Amino acid sequence: MSNAFRELLKKIGSGPHTGKDLTREEAAQATEAILTQEATPAQIGAFLIAHRIKRPTSEELAGMLDTYDQLGMRLKSWPNAPTVTIMGTPYDGRSRHAPVTVLTALILSAAGVPVIQHGGDVMPTKYGIPLKDIWQGLGADFTQLSLPQVQNLLEKTGIGFLYLPQQFPLAQGLVTYRDQIGKRPPFATVELIWPPYQGEFHLAAGFVHPPTEQFMQGALALRGVKNYTLIKGLEGSCDLPRDRTTIISVYNPDNPEIQRLKLNAKDYNLGGKEVPLTSETQLFAQMQGLLQGKALELLPAVLWNGGFYLWRCGICEDLETAIGRAESLLTSGQVSQKLEDIKKAIA
Repeated sequence: MSNAFRELLKKIGSGPHTGKDLTREEAAQATEAILTQEATPAQIGAFLIAHRIKRPTSEELAGMLDTYDQLGMRLKSWPNAPTVTIMGTPYDGRSRHAPVTVLTALILSAAGVPVIQHGGDVMPTKYGIPLKDIWQGLGADFTQLSLPQVQNLLEKTGIGFLYLPQQFPLAQGLVTYRDQIGKRPPFATVELIWPPYQGEFHLAAGFVHPPTEQFMQGALALRGVKNYTLIKGLEGSCDLPRDRTTIISVYNPDNPEIQRLKLNAKDYNLGGKEVPLTSETQLFAQMQGLLQGKALELLPAVLWNGGFYLWRCGICEDLETAIGRAESLLTSGQVSQKLEDIKKAIA
């Protein structure tokens, strides 16, 4: 048993009257003990539940991210590298709505914006379809790549994917605990805003509950992140919804104030019901059909998301132009060609 970890556990697990928040340094120490499993299974499970009930502070999230940076694998910048967009999506995937995050990444990459995504296999508590499975469904398998190979892929194609069991096995070790406690621990929030990259980046992450957005903003401020987009997205992802107004927080290096955006797809003739996720087979067929210009069920969602991110990443000056650019990249075959380039680079 780790006596030092026991004291940190007592601090957050003593209830609303005597419990206390951890400092950034203490949160970093606790995260290291958990990831390396210096703490016992009983201590780790107790910490995850106690921390979820207490709710993490921004300072604690910053400390947890510090340890992720220290122990996790990160990709590097390269000469004349543009700003990389990191798309933070819940590791436990999607279960209700068809995700278009992978297609958004392909659009950005085709437009010259490198994208990094990260995640693992099917994971508790949602057990939804993870990004890794979607890439595999499109013919791109990242699971056997070493870190140097992912680095080369990012530089060559503008797409990099860090597969948790291969690139960050210490974090993969938490999956069993997540399954056994049956609730998302605060590490699920950490994963959304963890930037596994050492160069200049733009972080895009989703959230569900407003308090989570505030915790994220505080943690990113403590860590000096000056370029991010937080989205009240579909199922906590960074996919913009089409059936409601999207609430977005934007922070730019050139503006010291957080901007609050409220965008509605219907104002751009892209509104409507979300496409349901009925099966993986159907999702892959829809995506492949869209890339071939045939099945267009996903087209409004892809244009809405692709256009927003092209605009947010500075490729286009306004959202309407960006939506048109996304459509042009699709119809010209540049997006499907980008996927083929990635598949060839992996083979």
